[in-house]
Amino acid sequence: MNITCNKQLLSETANHIARVIPSTSAIPALSGILLVAEQNLTLSGYDLEIGITKTIDATVKERGKVVFDAKLFCDIVRRLPDDTVTISVDDRLVCEIFSGKSHFSLMGINADEFPDMPSVEEGKSLSLPAETLQSMVRQTIFSVAPADANKPLYTGLMYEIKDNSINMIAVDGYRLAIRKEKIDFDGDISFIVPSKTMSEVTKLISGDEEVMLSVSDRHIIFSVDGFNVVSRLLVGEFLNYESAIPKSTSTKVQVNTREMISSVERVSQIILERIKTTPLRCKFENDFFVASCNTELGSAQDEIEIKLEGQPVEIGFNNRYLLDALKATESDEVVFEMGGPQAPAVIHPIGGDNFLFIIMPVKLK
Repeated sequence: MNITCNKQLLSETANHIARVIPSTSAIPALSGILLVAEQNLTLSGYDLEIGITKTIDATVKERGKVVFDAKLFCDIVRRLPDDTVTISVDDRLVCEIFSGKSHFSLMGINADEFPDMPSVEEGKSLSLPAETLQSMVRQTIFSVAPADANKPLYTGLMYEIKDNSINMIAVDGYRLAIRKEKIDFDGDISFIVPSKTMSEVTKLISGDEEVMLSVSDRHIIFSVDGFNVVSRLLVGEFLNYESAIPKSTSTKVQVNTREMISSVERVSQIILERIKTTPLRCKFENDFFVASCNTELGSAQDEIEIKLEGQPVEIGFNNRYLLDALKATESDEVVFEMGGPQAPAVIHPIGGDNFLFIIMPVKLK
């Protein structure tokens, strides 16, 4: 193999791809970046669950392929002095990297040891504006269960597409996030994408381009900004989220989002992270929201004005869950709906339904 390409483009592409590559692996090739030189240069990374590829412009004098240790390759290329870089590989996998007066000689890994990434054949395809996809992920991913959760399905984001509308749903057993958008897609389809995949896809978005999705029974490919991200899907029966939405309410509150975030953050300063069971006591009464708590550090109380309809209520919340939801609203004002101190609280925009968050209460002593 012998190629010459732009150093900055090679470095940026390699660094994006390296994010999915494990630092150590039982298969050495999986800790590396695969370079394939044909008409141009294609870079790939894969951890057996998610893979990223991108083809960049290069002058190919001799075709070939090789795997480089990802961290070492990214570090070397980033620090090269010239605008261009030349990479050559001989039959013994000795790799020479030249840029300006810099020269590196490294041992590569046989590309045949790099596993084949899955392809999506005979799947369904649709597109979403990149900004819309970013917003939907941002407003739901905080409610995804951690990687070691007892229910692996809850570690992903569910896409539900029907009636020219797309719903993105996340749940972790204590909270639920739903984000809705209208799309131009004739058909019904639902699938669950690991949250790690969605996090990586949104990091690749750099402009107002469309993101293409190709979905099969087991895998999905996102095409964005020249990158192809292939991922396995989570398979199984997801939560019937519609049945989890409360059907009745006794308290309705309209609140300024920024003011409530500031109030909760002030009181939360004395809540110790290691004591996760310490609830934030929230009282909605007489057009005031009063947040308070008592911990071994002391006590705190704060209040802001609200607009209240219905019955006053005193309810406990996990302060971090409440803040996550409020910050994800991306709205100046929101509505809280509650059915009592033991019922889930619903947060949604005023006069709209593009997002809906549900938080389970914490029992107050």
